[in-house]
Amino acid sequence: MSLPRLTGLGMPVLVLALSGSLLLSACSSMPFSKDSKEKKDTGPTKTEQAYYQAAQNSLGKARFDDATKSLEALETYYPVGAYTEQSQLDLMYARYRNSDFPGVITAGDRFIKLYPTNAQVDYAYYLRGVANMESGTDSLIRYTNLNPAHRDTGYLRAAFDDFRDLIAKYPQSAYAPDAAQRMRYITNQFAEGEMNVARYNIERTAYLAAAERARWVVEYYQQTPQVPEALATLVFCYQKLGMNDLATQYLNLLKENYPNLVHNNSVNLAEARGEASWVNKMTLGLIGQRSEVRVPTTGQAYQPTAAAPESKTSTLNKAGQTLSKAGHGVTRWFGSLLSGINRGDDNDGSASKASSPSQISSASPVAPTKP
Repeated sequence: MSLPRLTGLGMPVLVLALSGSLLLSACSSMPFSKDSKEKKDTGPTKTEQAYYQAAQNSLGKARFDDATKSLEALETYYPVGAYTEQSQLDLMYARYRNSDFPGVITAGDRFIKLYPTNAQVDYAYYLRGVANMESGTDSLIRYTNLNPAHRDTGYLRAAFDDFRDLIAKYPQSAYAPDAAQRMRYITNQFAEGEMNVARYNIERTAYLAAAERARWVVEYYQQTPQVPEALATLVFCYQKLGMNDLATQYLNLLKENYPNLVHNNSVNLAEARGEASWVNKMTLGLIGQRSEVRVPTTGQAYQPTAAAPESKTSTLNKAGQTLSKAGHGVTRWFGSLLSGINRGDDNDGSASKASSPSQISSASPVAPTKP
């Protein structure tokens, strides 16, 4: 059997291929300009101690770019030495302060594998978890009403695993309390993510799918602020599906724990979600408040510190507070406009909401010191 003859469309393709090869060969024969030449590595220009001391000086002056360069040079030219392990920890810290979160995660993985018996390996677990939390958070989202739980939570799940490993392996670590607080925050984010999908399913009348999401929250996230809404969602969905026995079961549970959510054997989902009233929305948050549903603060529920009593303020200060509140209302309204829906995620004044990671602890973990 003979091969088919190259005709028609094949000829232009062959011509283009030959032209491309000739062009590449011509380009390869051209001399490179001075700017395109790669800078040759001439080797170390300092001693091991000098590199480490330069990195420490840069860290002390908050010049994290310079500190990163010095520590990376120390790692390259002196991979084994007196400062090897401590310089790796400092490099993780410098990269974190430069917002190089993938670099922090990579350095943390390497340190845990190479130095599992290091006295400060718990810091590597902790900072790797913090970096995973920050990796999935856009810096601009902090200034809008968009909720990170409504986006991809893959980084949060990785951070949760890091903190869980830290507490399991090093329960006496100085970073264990903060890691536990972050785990509670992440758990609340998981529950909010499930309920956000449930709300979407209700909008498209997929009541069975919404009930499955809400049931998951009730079973596995029992100490989160989303439990009241999950129970109300179960009652609402089962009533819509005609499953009255299950609806009655969860309705009785709501009556016992959250009686304000039950009205004539039915539930108000807007109230369960803590959404603002129409008066609050029309006045940009100046008049009227969001409905609040308190979650029992038992077990592993996050318990924020009680707010200090307000002192007497002057008329000028009160006016300033009113203007500040109005500005916050406008910001929240624009954030709601961007997100497409205002679900009341910023429940101001509600003690049941977990604080953000920056409120739980310092946003900049302290670099460990050499023992």
